[in-house]
Amino acid sequence: MSSVVLVTGAGRGLGLEFVRQYATDGWTVLATVRDPDRAGALRAVAGKVSVLSLDVTDPQRVVELTRGLAGRPIDLLINNAGVYGTASNRLGELDYHAWEQVLAANTLGPVRVTEALLDCLRAGTRRKVVSITSLMGSIGENNAGGSLYYRSSKAALNAAMRTLAIDLGHENFCVAVLHPGWVRTDMGGANAPLESSHSVAAMRQIIERLTPGDTGRFFNYDGRELPW
Repeated sequence: MSSVVLVTGAGRGLGLEFVRQYATDGWTVLATVRDPDRAGALRAVAGKVSVLSLDVTDPQRVVELTRGLAGRPIDLLINNAGVYGTASNRLGELDYHAWEQVLAANTLGPVRVTEALLDCLRAGTRRKVVSITSLMGSIGENNAGGSLYYRSSKAALNAAMRTLAIDLGHENFCVAVLHPGWVRTDMGGANAPLESSHSVAAMRQIIERLTPGDTGRFFNYDGRELPW
């Protein structure tokens, strides 16, 4: 029986590339998107890929996802879904509703999905939870300021996943966060130096090597450990 990975935000960018690569390697892939009817590129991926409906910011849709899975074993969860936010980040012009939306997607969403899928992950053999974060979420590396919504959401995600790593450590889970680098996607933009295929292939090598002893760690896509 093949290993099972669930990838959120799988319709494009890094999420779509994770699906392609895991499917190519024979994994069973549960690929979630907000609107499956508009996921043409995802549906075109060859292999054992199931396209599932999910909005990580919507608690009811998370419940519906878990009901549909009915305790199905999942070996690896990749919390990839996220947003950057487009409203002004400048002091004096802050849009607090927009900030809340970024936090809902980037922080609450991954925790909500992880919590909801715990029984599925417990039934799997690998018990790995990986969340795609950003170096911009590192407090130690924040020397430039700006991007308040995104930075704060990823810093909060890092803190939440570090806490889950501790809370689930006695169950031999490995909970880690990965920075994918500056990748040429819709979010990263055309000037980014990394192709998504390169970033994902490198992150997959890290994921494969992860053991319960690595839980709670923050890695760059090239394997270098990053400061919190």
